[in-house]
Amino acid sequence: MNGPEHKLMATWRSEVERHLVGEPTPVTELMLTLLAGGHALLESPPGLGKTTLVRTVAISAGLDLGRVQCTPDLMPMDITGGDVVLPEQSNAPGAVVFRPGPIFHQVVLADELNRATPRTQSAMLEAMQEGTVTSSGVTRPLPQPFHVLATQNPIEQEGTWPLPEAQLDRFLTMIRIPTPDAKALAAITRGTTGKPPTPVESVLDPEDLLNLQQVVRQVVVATPVRDWAARLVLASHPESELAPNELGKVIECGASPRAGQALLGMAKALAFLEGRSHIGMVDLRRVARPVLRHRLLPTFEFLAGGGDVDPVIDHLVRCVPREHAA
Repeated sequence: MNGPEHKLMATWRSEVERHLVGEPTPVTELMLTLLAGGHALLESPPGLGKTTLVRTVAISAGLDLGRVQCTPDLMPMDITGGDVVLPEQSNAPGAVVFRPGPIFHQVVLADELNRATPRTQSAMLEAMQEGTVTSSGVTRPLPQPFHVLATQNPIEQEGTWPLPEAQLDRFLTMIRIPTPDAKALAAITRGTTGKPPTPVESVLDPEDLLNLQQVVRQVVVATPVRDWAARLVLASHPESELAPNELGKVIECGASPRAGQALLGMAKALAFLEGRSHIGMVDLRRVARPVLRHRLLPTFEFLAGGGDVDPVIDHLVRCVPREHAA
């Protein structure tokens, strides 16, 4: 496959990589998330470039970017907007009008989302699931495409609230940003302490991204691959007959049906990115970590011992059979 969509995709990827250095996996995972039409949660300690990554990908795609800096005193109306009374100096003093919040952008950067209170975090649930905001009984559509790209610090840091499971499940992926190695760190310091870097160029427009998303949805999924994705999701539940032995010691609750949708969506985006018209089980394995790591609820004992769910996901992928036993 080498049509105009793939040339457009190559141009976008080249522009993003021109401005970012370090481990390429988070960059690829974020671009795949947008191609699949979903939201992403980026996690790392402060200072590892989460915001820079989001801004670069969004601006290069030509998307309107809004930002919310989450703090404990942030209110739901600060995100969604709300009704305000026009002042005496206005053309219609005393009139009540709706003033949209930063959620009314094509990309919303919710910076340090887990520093907002649970009440404020929940203000984004309708927007992330339905693409609408309801205020004073009026439902307003959000612009398209619409993506929430949120960042969070590790939950053990002071002043954070863990995101509720219902909100985590609405993120298509959780992307971890690793600490750069010496070579990447040297490149970062070289690029940020010398002459000002060249600005990011918009090589797509919103309509281009919507078209790419439609092409991704047309990538073919064979029945055995779809069935394997379903078995992988079921195997994440300790009570399932497909679950590995002793999974219940580390996982309290498995992934929801949204995980199956996310696995296929991300696998389709990966196949498209690599110029293929169909996906295989290897694509599902490659996207399993970012799709599942925030959807598996670890046990308290596992978390207290410093456990990491990524090896658990890898074990699940190895244990689920390629074919279902009759």
